[in-house]
Amino acid sequence: MIRFDKLWKMLEARHVSTYQLREKCGIDSKTIRRLRANENTETKTLDKLCAALHCKLEEIAEYVEE
Repeated sequence: MIRFDKLWKMLEARHVSTYQLREKCGIDSKTIRRLRANENTETKTLDKLCAALHCKLEEIAEYVEE
């Protein structure tokens, strides 16, 4: 399972709200809900997140064996 716990920790540490993230990345609230629920996300979305946050994928997501 891919988990996005690191994303939420990063946003908190950088004092970035989900609204600011949505505006910066051009993603919608439905995508934010999917990320929060660790559901499927397009690689295009992950690319946008990494570009907006100036980070690598492993800094916002991780694989956790079920």
